[in-house]
Amino acid sequence: MPFLRTSLLGAEPAGVLESLDELFALAHAMEQEAADKYESLAEDMRGQGNDDLAEVFARLADAEREHADSVTQWSQSRRGKRPDPAMVRWEAPETLAPEAAAEVKTSRLMTPYRALAMAVRNEERAFAFWSYLAAFSHDPEVKKASEAMAREELGHVATLRKERRRAYHREHDLVSAEVSSAPGSSHVDAQRLELRLVAQLDDMEPRLNGPTAARIRDLRQQSIEMAAAAAGFGSFPASIERKGPLEIAEALVDGYLDGAERSNDSARLESLQRLAERAISRLAWLRSLAAE
Repeated sequence: MPFLRTSLLGAEPAGVLESLDELFALAHAMEQEAADKYESLAEDMRGQGNDDLAEVFARLADAEREHADSVTQWSQSRRGKRPDPAMVRWEAPETLAPEAAAEVKTSRLMTPYRALAMAVRNEERAFAFWSYLAAFSHDPEVKKASEAMAREELGHVATLRKERRRAYHREHDLVSAEVSSAPGSSHVDAQRLELRLVAQLDDMEPRLNGPTAARIRDLRQQSIEMAAAAAGFGSFPASIERKGPLEIAEALVDGYLDGAERSNDSARLESLQRLAERAISRLAWLRSLAAE
């Protein structure tokens, strides 16, 4: 389907998975590849004396190894055996784009925040990949497992976004404080941003057709529902309303995650976590559609 040949994946996967054994093998290979690449970057950063970045990439490598171990346990529980590398029939999307790795090694401007932003992008690509396979699978078990993998990747995105936000605050707290206290600054709540996004999706739909238009309609309806749930929540700079749909969608993701992290009310926490999960999925799809 054209709407899934995306800026996240670069191209559609080479095929569909025919069995759970194939799925577990591919999932394990992807997680292990990511772990190896992050560990390699950690070693490069240590060699350059950049201990802060080395620590970030070492943590990312550890997280990916944990993901690989989880896939192994899942395979053993469902199939009674470990994932078999020989079952990987075609090349999966690279979990870390070569140009991104090259940038880490050569850029003097690379920071923990930028490194984590790159990792977030990688997990969003993995979400798009598993969503694609779930949509096109012919086997009900493979479809269900692919959907579960997509949900797992969304959880990884949420975790990394929290880390990224903390890194951002460490790097920019002083500047943020000065901007937020500037005279005449105004703010809007999440509901207003959600409704602004609804209007932008309305504008997009007539320019699209087929599955892409259907996806936009789905996202629009989801945003209407999220606006109702987000009434009175958050405080965003009013200038965000003038941004495009991707910028607004990303601001809402960070707002919901930040609110959930700070909430002491269990009901509010649950509501914000649901909003964050839907917002992350929406952002991933909007990025996927950006190439259309």
